[in-house]
Amino acid sequence: QVQLVESGGGSVQAGGSLRLSCVVSGYTVTYIRYCMGWFRQAPGKEREGVAVIDRGGSTSYADSVNGRFTISQDNAKNTLYLQMNSLKPEDTAMYYCAARAWGCFGRLLPGTNFDNWGQGTQVTVSS
Repeated sequence: QVQLVESGGGSVQAGGSLRLSCVVSGYTVTYIRYCMGWFRQAPGKEREGVAVIDRGGSTSYADSVNGRFTISQDNAKNTLYLQMNSLKPEDTAMYYCAARAWGCFGRLLPGTNFDNWGQGTQVTVSS
């Protein structure tokens, strides 16, 4: 059974930084092909994709975070990261990591394409 556990959320002021982590267990991220991503959902809003990465390290980002956020992975640690810089109040949301045993196809796939999810970690950015 695949398990994803996020950590690293918290409260910061606008302009600050946070790094989220997601430890994956149950299957190795050195699997033949996979796509892993970060999603977020703010109160009263729909879930939106933030960034994805595939086995080869190819990434895709939402326009709203491009240039500020960086997704990365450490295969030896089976861990996915999201480095968030220059945070804005509109980045406030619950952040989830997700995984699927298929590729990303070079684009920010919607969450309905992922079948494994973490429990989420809260990020709050104050102005």
